Amino acid sequence: MIQRVLSTDKTNKLINELSNIHGLLVFHQSGGCCDGSSPMCFPRSEFKVGSRDIYLGDICNQPFFMSEDQFSYWKHTQLIIDVVPGKGGMFSLEGPSGNRFLTRSRVYEEKEISLLKNNPPQCASELKDIKGLQTTIN
Repeated sequence: MIQRVLSTDKTNKLINELSNIHGLLVFHQSGGCCDGSSPMCFPRSEFKVGSRDIYLGDICNQPFFMSEDQFSYWKHTQLIIDVVPGKGGMFSLEGPSGNRFLTRSRVYEEKEISLLKNNPPQCASELKDIKGLQTTIN
């Protein structure tokens, strides 16, 4: 199975640190004006994912989502979530750590695109097995 989202070792280390402090987490690929296209990390109990947001998979056992509209532009790319020094997004949990999450990407090969078309991602409203996940229809 081709993964739509991956994380680096540095990312996994930071996620583990954050989850030890905040518990279950959820990621959302920002497309807003304030943080550009940074992946945002929130406590799962404090963030509602849009019911039509697309579930890309898990990084370090934490779910990762993107808006449906934004996914239409990114569907041909694999996201690789990395960590670099800097100030994180204003509302994202890594902000005070001195590091920030960063999205890198890789364009899928034609064969991978064909396989992914046969395995479309799920919308948040279709998911029932992610502990503590809240959506706008809950």
